[in-house]
Amino acid sequence: MKPEEFIGRGPTLSLEDYFSGTTRAWGLIEDRRGRVRRQFRVVIVGRPTPGGIELDETFHYDDGGSDHRVWQVRRLGEGRYSGRAHDVVGEARGRAAGPALNWRYRLRLPVGGRVWTIAFDDWMLLQDERVLINRATLRKWGFKVGQVTLFFDKAPGAAAEPRTIPRQAAE
Repeated sequence: MKPEEFIGRGPTLSLEDYFSGTTRAWGLIEDRRGRVRRQFRVVIVGRPTPGGIELDETFHYDDGGSDHRVWQVRRLGEGRYSGRAHDVVGEARGRAAGPALNWRYRLRLPVGGRVWTIAFDDWMLLQDERVLINRATLRKWGFKVGQVTLFFDKAPGAAAEPRTIPRQAAE
């Protein structure tokens, strides 16, 4: 897909508008075979900055783990964005058109006691003023190693802290 394919379709996505304030999301991480490995909830607090937005993300995983990331996102003009966070290698680059944003970056992730650098090809699609769907394909050495799917909600009451996801029984 290319962002240009979404011109004139649906509502227009502006990261600054959508993520300003508090947003909740629910997601899952699948391995390369499509098996769900983790589920999570995330609370994102968006604070406008000159030329962009800061996204303060707190993740709560079904296995009891948590994670925290703060993105500094800048609007570059003509639907382009850039972003930085402590675990992003270099700079994330994004292009938006209509309701879609394609965001590409490399992220350092702990995997089995080691840290891997994983390439993310991240697509966000705004459904309406409340709901945003996000799908990211994860690659290592050019091979697909997983996928992350998220559903964001800007509904009233979204500021509430997410409840813990029950730990799933071992297979």
